[in-house]
Amino acid sequence: MKSCILIPTLIAITSIAHATEESPNKQQTEQIIFKNVDIFNGIENKLFEKHHVLVEGNIIKTISAEEINARSDATVIDGTGKTLTPGFIENHAHLMLMGPNLPAMEADKTWEDFAIHGTRMAKMYLMQGFTTVRDAGGANGGLRRAIDAGEIIGPRYYPSGAFLGTRGGHADFANYSAPVGTETNFGRLNLSQEVDSVAEVKKYARNNFRMGATQLKYMQSGGVVSAFDPWQLLAGSPEEIEAAVAVAESYGSYVMAHSYRKEAILNALDAGVLSIEHGFAFDCEIAEKMNDKGAYITTNLTAFDPGLLDIPAVKNVPSSLAKAKSATETFKNYIPNMKECPVKRGFQTDCVGSVDACNIQIAYEKHLNNEFFGPYESLKTMTSIGGEISKLTGDFTNPYPNAKLGVIETGAYADILLLDGNPLKDFSVVGTGDKWFDAEKRPESPETIRLIMKDGVIYKNTL
Repeated sequence: MKSCILIPTLIAITSIAHATEESPNKQQTEQIIFKNVDIFNGIENKLFEKHHVLVEGNIIKTISAEEINARSDATVIDGTGKTLTPGFIENHAHLMLMGPNLPAMEADKTWEDFAIHGTRMAKMYLMQGFTTVRDAGGANGGLRRAIDAGEIIGPRYYPSGAFLGTRGGHADFANYSAPVGTETNFGRLNLSQEVDSVAEVKKYARNNFRMGATQLKYMQSGGVVSAFDPWQLLAGSPEEIEAAVAVAESYGSYVMAHSYRKEAILNALDAGVLSIEHGFAFDCEIAEKMNDKGAYITTNLTAFDPGLLDIPAVKNVPSSLAKAKSATETFKNYIPNMKECPVKRGFQTDCVGSVDACNIQIAYEKHLNNEFFGPYESLKTMTSIGGEISKLTGDFTNPYPNAKLGVIETGAYADILLLDGNPLKDFSVVGTGDKWFDAEKRPESPETIRLIMKDGVIYKNTL
């Protein structure tokens, strides 16, 4: 067995084939051993101290309190004093949407602009420790194909295809003066589609799966900074939402719904939606129904930030400021309700903007999770819960069906981080930031994330 310390690097190992399901046998049988690590397994509120982990190919082969015997050519990494965790999972991102606002993207961006931004966002997310990202609208299957083929650097990727929503709803990104039925830039690129009947829902939902979506995103409520839609909007009939669910289920998958107010959330759950996005009006009645139906929620906690009303996109637009003030008052009980009646909650950032701005927002979202819910719940939200959400795509739509994500256990995918400390005691080691809009530019990767492995391939090692 050979022991080595890998050269510190922030670049991908481009000379090694990307370890996907179709990787050649040589890569599948490479062995890497992590020695003397403390393990957070993604599930339990404890560390398993001074353990050893054997990775073979892209799978965790063995976990042991005793030293592991491996082949003489195995690579050994000494993780003494480090915590080994599952790679983080982002459950609500928009990698293709660079901003600075919706009208600019509609009127002044080409497919090259979106593609270049998505490529940069994919690398940024991986370097922040996220080995899996679920895209909540605006991306088709091309970015995933490029990542999985090793052509670009990025996390495992679950795209939703085009946003689906009604005229005047949260998926209506057309210019203000656009007549009904006008072709849009977002429509041409299948970033967003207007659906105003059961037939249209079915047509564009099927097209999303044709274009590489792994699940569907339905815009059921309005928003705050969007142009036409009050956040209180109940968009889409029960029949239309049920149609989206029926199409998703025919592909073995599910629907995630942008839902704010209580009526919207309950309607979505009754229609068979399994992932509630934002869900700011969450309460214990909703929790009971979610638990009965096996549903999940992902919420961007920046919505509860005290400085929300000072964000330029809110403060400088009178209609958005009015919407934000009413929403803040209505949604103020989300956090106490979630603590009283917990449900399975996934990590969500929901950033639309530049790569640098989203890097800052991701770190701040990590920080807020710890501030509101503590380190253990935050870690679980970023790991095993996200792994469960990934499995909702089923066996034949899931692009990564052969092993678990979000956990450190035998037989799971080798998506692994080494952190410089104990995140259950010092959550900052996951790469948090305590400022949002006035924060300085963040480094490409947090110093405290010492190693990033995805699918058995090491993309960063500064040990």
